[in-house]
Amino acid sequence: MPQTTETAVLRRTVQVDGHDASYLTVPQDSPVVLLLHGTYWSRVWLPVLDLLADAGLRPIAVDLPGLGRSAGELAPDTAEVPALAAWVTRFVDALGLTGPIAVVGHDIGGAVAQHLLMAGDLNVERFALANSVTYDSWPVPGVARFRDPEVVAAVTAEELLTARRQAVTAALAGAATEPLVTEYLDPWTEARVRRSWMTLAGAADSRFTLELIPALRESPVPKLLIWGEDDAFQRIEYAERFAAEIPNTRLVRIPGAGHIPMENAPDAVADALVEFLTT
Repeated sequence: MPQTTETAVLRRTVQVDGHDASYLTVPQDSPVVLLLHGTYWSRVWLPVLDLLADAGLRPIAVDLPGLGRSAGELAPDTAEVPALAAWVTRFVDALGLTGPIAVVGHDIGGAVAQHLLMAGDLNVERFALANSVTYDSWPVPGVARFRDPEVVAAVTAEELLTARRQAVTAALAGAATEPLVTEYLDPWTEARVRRSWMTLAGAADSRFTLELIPALRESPVPKLLIWGEDDAFQRIEYAERFAAEIPNTRLVRIPGAGHIPMENAPDAVADALVEFLTT
């Protein structure tokens, strides 16, 4: 799939619950692909947006409330996965999208995607996960520690930014450069976003994925897993288990890629998504 030389990606906003919800998109009259982030932000999807659009799809990568470029601030109840899934449903309604859509989730956004699939409030016709949380694979230690209120109360802005720098650098794997890491970290320079992120981390709970397994086994919706094989956060063994246990699931491995394979191998990720979503 050829790379585009000029990006057609735009950042837009729409009102959800009285706050601006920010999202990246290539606006065109095409089948919608809703792309969800987790402990990062919509920036994780940027490398593949033009590629998806060139293949005749309409990618929409939204920032969850209080994160990335979206306004508002998460609270403990609104940061739980089912509440985030309900918010995404309201975001889709605010955009006026009424037809069938494809949903793709990365990291904790994959837990949100699983809830969207099983809740039935959206017409999800295709479903994909990219290095997502599944089963009891989460929260990882760097996230789980923020479940302790004393940790949240004591952490300084500098400490959180240092921790996020380390996590982002590891997640980007071979794609990590100082300019790219700095770009990823930019939203966390805002206190409101730091608070929202810690609230999201504090609400991380594997029961939100474990409780869906019986229903996922009964789901007829086609499912795709795209996995960077070198991910130290969400190990590929979990993807292998999901593919083996959940019917209608195919696993695509991305050799040499880490937790954010969209940065390590955008062509391979986009090719896998396009083949899955357009056939």
